[in-house]
Amino acid sequence: MPSWGISSTWSANATGWNGWVCCIDRQMTQIVDLPDPEQLALRILRRERAAVASGLNLLDNKLAEARNRSARLLAALAGEHWLKDGHLIGITGPPGAGKSSLVAAMIREWRLSGRSVGVLAVDPSSRPELGGGALLGDRIRIKHASYDEGLFIRSLANRNQLGGVANEVWPMSWLMLACFDIVVIETVGVGQTEIDIAEIGDTVCYVAQPASGDTIQYLKSGIIEIPDIFAVNKADLGAAAHKTASEIGRSAPRQDRREDWDYPVCLVSATTHTGITAMLEHCDRHRSFLANAGWLDKLRLRHQRAWVVRLLKEEFGTFGLELLGGRHLIGQRLSENPSHQFAEYERMRKHIFSRFISINQPGSPTT
Repeated sequence: MPSWGISSTWSANATGWNGWVCCIDRQMTQIVDLPDPEQLALRILRRERAAVASGLNLLDNKLAEARNRSARLLAALAGEHWLKDGHLIGITGPPGAGKSSLVAAMIREWRLSGRSVGVLAVDPSSRPELGGGALLGDRIRIKHASYDEGLFIRSLANRNQLGGVANEVWPMSWLMLACFDIVVIETVGVGQTEIDIAEIGDTVCYVAQPASGDTIQYLKSGIIEIPDIFAVNKADLGAAAHKTASEIGRSAPRQDRREDWDYPVCLVSATTHTGITAMLEHCDRHRSFLANAGWLDKLRLRHQRAWVVRLLKEEFGTFGLELLGGRHLIGQRLSENPSHQFAEYERMRKHIFSRFISINQPGSPTT
């Protein structure tokens, strides 16, 4: 449980009363350094790079006061544009398919067309006993001009989440959607169960690699249900790439997908920069398809509800969800306040904590 205020752990070099005071001072200093959410929101809406970085750092802070300010920040940024504007694009696929190189090529095209781009690049974490850190190498592969005010890239570790993205990606992507035309989320290399990107992106692109073995093997089960667009990278390999594209076209089932979307398979090469423009046209076409059918806002609300339930269940288990009345009542509460999902999520967390405390009070029926 995140907490702030008086720490129960003294510093390694401090003992007794003086150590206790030092802990209080350190915690209070951290709180004083936290930004004012409403002022920060105004700067983010002006697309100030430093403000975007500060906002993402706040969302990544686990102090209770930081969580309170994060909810205020996202509430200040919330509005109809969260449900109507921008484009959230998820890029996923197996390791070595060239996702980062392809994203770099996509960024180049978007910037040439005048659109601003924000990128969340998720890298795998090392094992906790080895520190839990990550190389964050995608920022190295995605070459960009540091002085480009229309482009912002944030790398983060997946924190050993099995779904290919970190829990923090949900609020971070919505912050970036408030100030960028395109928000790209690049996942770690996926396996058959790592499909959380399907609950974030408006449009999900699966990047396949030619000559990588049995195509059906890595496109079966949950993976084939994710993409709206397939991209076979390294098309410069020639026949191998065409063979993979043909196999994907034959393997992808359509009976459980939207009948009026064609699920295109694109041959692209990040190396020679071929096929990129056509692929981005498919991305734009898919967004227009969702918006024209009235599905874009419904899809985003459904994704937000799914993330709230997921995070509550991870932290508190099924018992915690039942303390809120179950998934149905949670969904109702979120539907009543569609533009302030993160704030509602924080209120639910506090409610569960208060119930846990009351249950464990002496004399309660369960103690």
